Amino acid sequence: MQLDRGGKLTEDSIGSAVNTVAPGYIATEMVEAIPERVIEGIKLQIPVRRLRRPDEIARVVHFLASDYSSFITGQVWGINGGQIM
Repeated sequence: MQLDRGGKLTEDSIGSAVNTVAPGYIATEMVEAIPERVIEGIKLQIPVRRLRRPDEIARVVHFLASDYSSFITGQVWGINGGQIM
């Protein structure tokens, strides 16, 4: 529901932003449990041919949590190296 249509948006309101981060495979300890041959097959499905690093995901989350993204809402941020387009 939009805040203004619900009579909830005032000059003092901050509103609400809802965004989703969809990172795909990230090079973490959890992924290390996957056999190397499977990981190599996954990398072949990713146009940049590598897994994401945690810092690449963190930068987007940091941006979305900052005032710089105050006009962004309802978006899915696919940080997946082009794996899902």
